[in-house]
Amino acid sequence: MEFAVVDIETTGSTPQSAGITEIAIVIHNGVEVTGKYVTLINPRQKIPPFIVNMTGISDAMVANAPLFEEVAPQIFNLLNGRIFVAHNVSFDYSFVHYLLGKSGFQWSAPKLCTIKLSRRVFPGLEKYGLGSLTRDLGIRIEGRHRAWGDAAATAQVLTMAIEKEGMKPIHSLLAKKEPRKKIVPPLNDRSDAED
Repeated sequence: MEFAVVDIETTGSTPQSAGITEIAIVIHNGVEVTGKYVTLINPRQKIPPFIVNMTGISDAMVANAPLFEEVAPQIFNLLNGRIFVAHNVSFDYSFVHYLLGKSGFQWSAPKLCTIKLSRRVFPGLEKYGLGSLTRDLGIRIEGRHRAWGDAAATAQVLTMAIEKEGMKPIHSLLAKKEPRKKIVPPLNDRSDAED
């Protein structure tokens, strides 16, 4: 069982109207990290000031970055056949799925949310947003709110969860059918996804 731990930075909250500015993919074999990929992406739109302040990614930084469709083949190859893992997985998955589709790739994957996994494996914590969770678990994030820093930290959460409980909670979450629901929490209320 292989995992692709993904984090993206975006210009907004919905894939139909916003773009990806950065993507990081950490390949994990269930024991350790075996590969990584990170790139800035030109979103073809201005990055709102509050996003620039949060991520540090500016219009100038992405001006000469590749367009998503230019890196889509690499992204597809890294994700294809692997379990898609992210902290608040529906957000990252919705963007990647939408943009791969627009780039001509038919792709879907089983999804694993590390928020849900952490609630099962590390119960009783006050918050499960990535910032709080990593603090509580003693994981240091290099570059919070940048794709690589957040993806690497999420991969460490996955490693710790597997070391603590094995694959049983993962199999249980993957087998669970999720009801249809809103994909993305409003930007002003992502308290459990980000802190």
